[in-house]
Formats: sequence, C-alpha cells, structure tokens
Amino acid sequence: MNAAMAPASDVVLDVGVRLTLEVGRARMTIRDFLVLGPGSVVQLERPAGDPLDVFVNDRLVAHGEVVMVNDKYGVRFTEAVGASDKRR
Repeated sequence: MNAAMAPASDVVLDVGVRLTLEVGRARMTIRDFLVLGPGSVVQLERPAGDPLDVFVNDRLVAHGEVVMVNDKYGVRFTEAVGASDKRR
C-alpha cells in the first residue's frame, strides 16, 4: 500500500520527531563559559532530585527521571504534561 492509500494514522506514525531531555539550565557570560574545562562544574537552576523535562520538537510533553538500562542511560516517564500545565 503506498502512502496515498495508507490510513492517516499509519502515515503519522512514521514521522520523525526530535526528543530532548532537559536536566536544567544555567546562565553565564561568555567569559565564564570560555574558562570551563575538564572537571568544571556548572550549577544548574533546577534543584537535584527534580524531574527532568521531556520535549518533543521543542514542546514540553512530560516529566521523567534518569534510569540505567544495560549500562546506558534512559528515561522513565513519570508524568504527562497537559496543555494547561506547560512550564519551561
């Protein structure tokens, strides 16, 4: 079946999206950024233990937590974010 004959839901399911996980943010000057090197620590605005934000194509869709899966990092979704809950 070609795309013109496929049900709309089948076509949409194959569309690629960009998934972004945000742990926190920090503001700094270019001067401070340029002195960062191996071992530097950047303090984030979000407190430790807060859930990370999950974005799909720059839209906040969920909150989650970092997990380890077979020696790789993953994310466990803990809360879906509705349109009225959106925060950045």
